Amino acid sequence: MVVQLLLGGLVFLALVYVVALGRTAMRRGQFAPTLEGVALGAVTNFFDTLGIGSFAPTTAWLRLRRLVPDSYIPTILNAGHGLPTVVEALIFINLVKVDPWLLAACIAASVAGAVIGAPIVVRLPLRAVQGVVGVAMVLAAAAFIAKNLDLMPGGGAALSLSPPLFAAAVFGYFLFGALMTCGIGLFAPSLILLPLLGMSPTASFPMMMGARAFLMPVSGMGFLRSERIDIRLVIGITLGGIPGVLVAALLVKSMPLVWLRWGVVVVVLYAAAVLLRSALRVQPATPAEAATTV
Repeated sequence: MVVQLLLGGLVFLALVYVVALGRTAMRRGQFAPTLEGVALGAVTNFFDTLGIGSFAPTTAWLRLRRLVPDSYIPTILNAGHGLPTVVEALIFINLVKVDPWLLAACIAASVAGAVIGAPIVVRLPLRAVQGVVGVAMVLAAAAFIAKNLDLMPGGGAALSLSPPLFAAAVFGYFLFGALMTCGIGLFAPSLILLPLLGMSPTASFPMMMGARAFLMPVSGMGFLRSERIDIRLVIGITLGGIPGVLVAALLVKSMPLVWLRWGVVVVVLYAAAVLLRSALRVQPATPAEAATTV
């Protein structure tokens, strides 16, 4: 019953988000998606479904191609990947059976974290966004390296948790939800936390995809009202991402990803270095500030 309610809630939330996105595009006159956005959404969500994650590769591409100002990156990540992630969740929640109450509690906690985090992110100054996203990309690269070197926790076989561990997982997902609005992906921390608590690594997929599927449209509807967003790029990522998810989940299902992860590490670390350099660069004083100093 709980799972059916979650799936129904996901479908309803997706429909509400589609309406909100359409209204925003109409109001701003930005209906036509960019072809680059469509391709980016297809590729990143294809590999996201296979466990690579979409935030770090998307951030790296946006930064390397200079498609948008750095302050736009968290809003585009959450708004653009929201609907493809809903499709992922609908697939994986049905495929992998996990404790429904744990699943529901972690999803609710992540949404609460996102609701708190989204208003903060849209008000962050540019250098703060650059610093947060830069650090997030370094952490993502570290997670890819750990995965390739088999340093990630192996986990157990559990599909449910005892009350103290249940509470730890829920608290962790609250933090993950808040961090996702800053552009920090939920895959890597989930793949560390849940196995450490003794859960099967397979159980991580419905947990993290269900949490992302609820919190991203919720935070995305807030981000759609921000001026720090490119709606054409968001629509492109969405339109390309949904078929990318379906191809990966229903046709490919699995493939060797070690060398792809090493390639992502190189690109992500380069983009992170550029972002952190921008965040730490000393800004020249404005004439008003110079006069005040004198």
